[in-house]
Amino acid sequence: MAAEAPRQAVHDLRDEVMRLLDRHRVLTSLASRQQTPRHDLLEQMQHRQNLVELQRHLRLQHPADIAVILDSLSSDDRLLVFRQLEPEQAGAALVEASEAVRASLIQELNRDELVRALRTLDADDLAFLSGEAPESVLEEVSQSLEASDRSWLKDARHYDENSVGRLMTQDVVVVRESQTVAEVLDDLRLRQEIPDQTDRLFAVDARQIVRGAIPLHMLVRSDPAATIKDVMVGDIASFTPETAAAQAAKAFEKYDLVSAPVVDDRGKLIGRITIDRVMDYVRDSAEQLALARAGLRGAEDLFASVRQSVHNRWPWLALNLVTAFLASRVISQFEDTITSVVALAALMPIVASMGGNTGNQTIALVIRALALDQLREQHGQLVRKELTVSLVNGLMWGAVTGLLAYVLYRDAALGAVMMAAVLLNLVVAAVTGIAVPLILHRARRDPAQGASVMLTFITDSMGFFLFLGLAQVLLL
Repeated sequence: MAAEAPRQAVHDLRDEVMRLLDRHRVLTSLASRQQTPRHDLLEQMQHRQNLVELQRHLRLQHPADIAVILDSLSSDDRLLVFRQLEPEQAGAALVEASEAVRASLIQELNRDELVRALRTLDADDLAFLSGEAPESVLEEVSQSLEASDRSWLKDARHYDENSVGRLMTQDVVVVRESQTVAEVLDDLRLRQEIPDQTDRLFAVDARQIVRGAIPLHMLVRSDPAATIKDVMVGDIASFTPETAAAQAAKAFEKYDLVSAPVVDDRGKLIGRITIDRVMDYVRDSAEQLALARAGLRGAEDLFASVRQSVHNRWPWLALNLVTAFLASRVISQFEDTITSVVALAALMPIVASMGGNTGNQTIALVIRALALDQLREQHGQLVRKELTVSLVNGLMWGAVTGLLAYVLYRDAALGAVMMAAVLLNLVVAAVTGIAVPLILHRARRDPAQGASVMLTFITDSMGFFLFLGLAQVLLL
């Protein structure tokens, strides 16, 4: 199969696919209008010419490139393109597709089409999709696997979706630490193929307990008479199936790993985890994080139906509406103050906006620190640092906004109120930006989801309260 194409080549392919889809729609429309015996002939011609050409364009493409194209198509076009793929190509494209697109295809394909595509996948890929494919379909597909693969699939499906057990593969090259380098090289030559991402071989003892690993470049340069035990690296990173996938991803990034062994609680080798699966997990996690920070639940397909999109978005919009009304009630308590000093109505959004921006900066840093496991017992140090930063920024930008307020309204007292309100609200924003993600994390909730809504509510409410409260005390 062709290697994954450069970005421009993928764009060109997508444009060509969309051109063929547009022509397909035109020909279908023309054929449907024909009320003559030639109707069937026209319909057959457009299928034979247009869809065959579409199949020809897709046949030699890498599944990852096809997944990119599927992401950019509407639901109907996506389904039409997917149905032109060969079963093996279709199954691989499902694995490569984004979570939202994969869910859409699994929902829209009929049972036979889904079974035909999934039957081309190995046990590892089926385990990867097991959280999304229907149980009955997986059960039927697994019957075509060998007994050992069925057992592997059954075990892998029991692990948490965000664990190493769901990402690991059973394709691993194992050597005995007692073997010689020459014996291992002979075994490798006899293999029909070496699994992808095999950068090193894992050495085990007679009980299958991992003792170390030998990189391929060391293997070919070592003395053929030497034993693996003499040339292997003994201290290597390993994971259990229950290890969080996020923890494994950090280790892969920190130690520049390509593959790592997966062992049971006794250290016995049961599989391995590879960089391609880790990157898939990181990509999906990044998408989830971006959507969560925007108040979206789970992955959302860009071309999902209006009903699905509304269902996905309404909870946080509802919460935002509630918090907005609560913030408005703060303003209503100072109606007389605003009536007396009309300039307050024009200036108070600035105070809230400055607090919101400061809080979002702090939240981004805290969420990143939590994701990288940089925060343990250093909360006090973080609070002191962020409070200091907010005080410096508050003094600087509070002075700027106070000066601008004085220039606009020629009122020194109003400028002083503006400066004090900005300073205090930036401090509130910093504390909120630290506290909200930490509280959500402590409660075992996603720190990104809902944090921005709560931050906006607090900085708006406190910004209005501080600004209008100070104005009521100092200006009236």
